[in-house]
Amino acid sequence: MQDSETVDQIDDTPIARAAQAAVQAIGRAGEGLPRPAATRVIVVANQKGGVGKTTTTVNMAASLAMHGLRVLVVDLDPQGNASTALGIDHHAEVPSIYDVLVEGKPMADVVQPVVDVEGLFCVPATIDLAGAEIELVSLVARESRLQRAIAAYEQPLDYILIDCPPSLGLLTVNALVAGREVLIPIQCEYYALEGLGQLLRNVELVRAHLNPVLHVSTILLTMYDARTRLAAQVAEEVRTHFQNEVLSTAIPRSVRISEAPSYGQTVLTYDPGSTGALSYLEAARELAQRAVGPGGGSLVGQQRGGSGTGHSAPVAQHGTTEGHQ
Repeated sequence: MQDSETVDQIDDTPIARAAQAAVQAIGRAGEGLPRPAATRVIVVANQKGGVGKTTTTVNMAASLAMHGLRVLVVDLDPQGNASTALGIDHHAEVPSIYDVLVEGKPMADVVQPVVDVEGLFCVPATIDLAGAEIELVSLVARESRLQRAIAAYEQPLDYILIDCPPSLGLLTVNALVAGREVLIPIQCEYYALEGLGQLLRNVELVRAHLNPVLHVSTILLTMYDARTRLAAQVAEEVRTHFQNEVLSTAIPRSVRISEAPSYGQTVLTYDPGSTGALSYLEAARELAQRAVGPGGGSLVGQQRGGSGTGHSAPVAQHGTTEGHQ
């Protein structure tokens, strides 16, 4: 009996529980996720810097690909951090998203496969993109150049994730015109909601004038530190403002997540058993299982906040600033 009790006590330690959760989550990664009926184009945006846009983009993309889906990351940030994290070469001479937007090059000519993750691809960004904002001003249909490039790309894809720069300029507008959904990472820190109203107003303007199917489908809490009361308060406030959009999974503050890009990897390949990797696997699973209705609205969101019938609401109810400011 003592031996049995000792084994039970060992199995119930925090390390053992974490190891068991890691094994379960990694095992689920091989189970696969439902393929969307059409390619889901998701814009990862927040003009506030340091909230985890790039980290979220690359790790969500890697998580989805590890579940057997075909995923393309479009790096639209001149800093090229998403390209770095995916191990993609993006020096000045490399064909990049700049050539697609400004020069009109087909996107198929600049897409590169990610070596570490099967089914994951990347359109890199180079420093040339820093001048694209000015060069795009004089071009015809400047707001829809990315949309046309994506529409002309013929390879089958389940997801396209677009990593935006920390601004609301023409590059971000191109992303919003090209996408159907907006994913907003919000860090669990003071001033978390600062400036979010302007982003939501921009989403509404693009929806009204350029892209009627655009809507904010997903909010992801990042840099969550369960030890602090502030993180809990911020999470509660965000969930109060965005009841239907917030994923139940929050991404913890993690050294492993921060270290991974310096090795040209996502946290999924750098340390698959870490809390950061497991959180992104669960967040990706939650994102993929949110069915998207014919109007572009999240059916899961409707069930949470509505009558639970599963019927999608009109697009006009999504992506507006009402109730979010």
